[in-house]
Amino acid sequence: MRQSLALALALAAAGALAATAAPADAQPGPAAAPACPAVTEADVKRQFDRFNQAWASLDPDAVTALFAPDATLLATVSNAERRTPEKIREYFVQFLKGEPVARIDSSTIIIDCNTAMRTGNWTVVTRNAVGERVDVPARYTFVYRWDGKDWKIRHLHSSVRPAPVQQ
Repeated sequence: MRQSLALALALAAAGALAATAAPADAQPGPAAAPACPAVTEADVKRQFDRFNQAWASLDPDAVTALFAPDATLLATVSNAERRTPEKIREYFVQFLKGEPVARIDSSTIIIDCNTAMRTGNWTVVTRNAVGERVDVPARYTFVYRWDGKDWKIRHLHSSVRPAPVQQ
């Protein structure tokens, strides 16, 4: 009787285990998150250099390629939220006509596994409606995400700095 009970329990356990095992032709689940890359503040600063170089190319495809597919762009001179590569590209087609160049005025960098954030103030030099070069002092936030191969911009928000409050 004990042997029968032990055999029955063993068979039941084996059956339960087999029922929870994935079939041989099952599709793999979602990919594991990429391992945390070794990254320094200098690496994060280089991401801005890549961005500024893409602007200098005046090629909206080069700029758009720096963004993750699920990125959000909240641009300095637009009220629209852009959440697709097509909408982000559409913005840069127009914006790059002003031949923008940016410089970082202040910067804070935070690094986490697969994510880095850079915030601060920057000045964007571009052409106004009559073609004159103008400085646009602004605030910025770049959020970068490591995709396993490259850093991509996951979020970019830039807004004009408010005028100083008179005391």
